[in-house]
Parts: sequence; C-alpha cells; structure tokens
Amino acid sequence: QVQLVESGGGLVQAGDSLRLSCAASGRIFSSYAVAWFRQAPGKEREFVAVISRSRGVTRVADSVKGRFTISIDNAKNAVYLQMNSLKPEDTGVYYCAADRTIILSSMFDARHYDHWGQGTQVTVSS
Repeated sequence: QVQLVESGGGLVQAGDSLRLSCAASGRIFSSYAVAWFRQAPGKEREFVAVISRSRGVTRVADSVKGRFTISIDNAKNAVYLQMNSLKPEDTGVYYCAADRTIILSSMFDARHYDHWGQGTQVTVSS
C-alpha cells in the first residue's frame, strides 16, 4: 500500500513563496505519476500540477503557470511543489496523489488516482 504524506503548508501573505513536499512510503516516483490537487472551501478538487518521469510528462495548470513548479528529488524520495508569487485564490487544501497505471489524458482528473495524502493547508492573505 502506497502512503503519501504532504508537508510545507502554512499561512503566508500575497506575493510570498511556499514549497510543499510529498513523501512516499516507497521509491515509487520513477514509475508513478504524481500530481498535486487543491480544494478550496465549497469548491471541487482542482488539478494543479503533475509529473511522471517514466512517461516524460510535466504539466501545470494554466492558473499557476509561471508561478508553480513541480519536481522530483530522488535522493530524498520526495516530490515538491514550489509555489511563488502566491495569490489569495491559491488558498486551499493541497493534496498529493499518485498512480502507477494512469494514462496521460487522465492525469488532470482526480478521479483516476488511487493513492492520496491527507492534505496540507495553504492560506494566502491579501
């Protein structure tokens, strides 16, 4: 069973930066697609970014393009979401998700991921 643990959330001001981390229970990042989703109160879970080393895929949502970067650190067995120039609309719970067999067209849809972390809260004040 794959276990994912997010960390790095917090309360920041608009324009600040945060780096979220997703740690896994095993060395899965070479073969799994790993994504970040976020969910604001009263809204549906929203795709933020995905990386798949085996498939050669790295994507970020248009809403965060140019501000957020997703990366893998094999030495630390972690996936990072570097978030710069944060805006109040970036506020939400950020979740890490992973799946071994997901296809490219499904990577942006939360319903297709089998493994999820518990989430980490990000709050951006104006």
